[in-house]
Amino acid sequence: MAGPIELKIVTAEKQLLSEKVDEVRAPGGEGYFGVRAGHIPFLTQMEPGELWFKSGTATQSYAVSEGFIEVSANKVTVLAESAELAANIDVERAKKALSDAQGKMKGLNTNDTEYKLEWARAKRASARIAVGGRK
Repeated sequence: MAGPIELKIVTAEKQLLSEKVDEVRAPGGEGYFGVRAGHIPFLTQMEPGELWFKSGTATQSYAVSEGFIEVSANKVTVLAESAELAANIDVERAKKALSDAQGKMKGLNTNDTEYKLEWARAKRASARIAVGGRK
């Protein structure tokens, strides 16, 4: 089934994007997956990483954090804690956040809540570095 799908990217603060696109690729809980028109509906957890979408020959990328993705009837809704357009990412700031998180993790037990929080922070920073580095 050909045709566009509606992509919405929403955070707690605001809706960042509402656009018709040809294809979406996102970081799900079980790995990356792609969606095109006519895809089977589903709901999945989202991991920090790169979410990209294609409209014609143009491709755009966002660094996304944890959240959920719902696919239904030619519509993809991304509910993310945070999402940042690749062109807007401050890579140096993300590198500092990664370094800070890694430093705080040293000496902590991997079962500690603080360790898990810093691990999540490091994953988000790594995603921002990877996506921002390709602007």
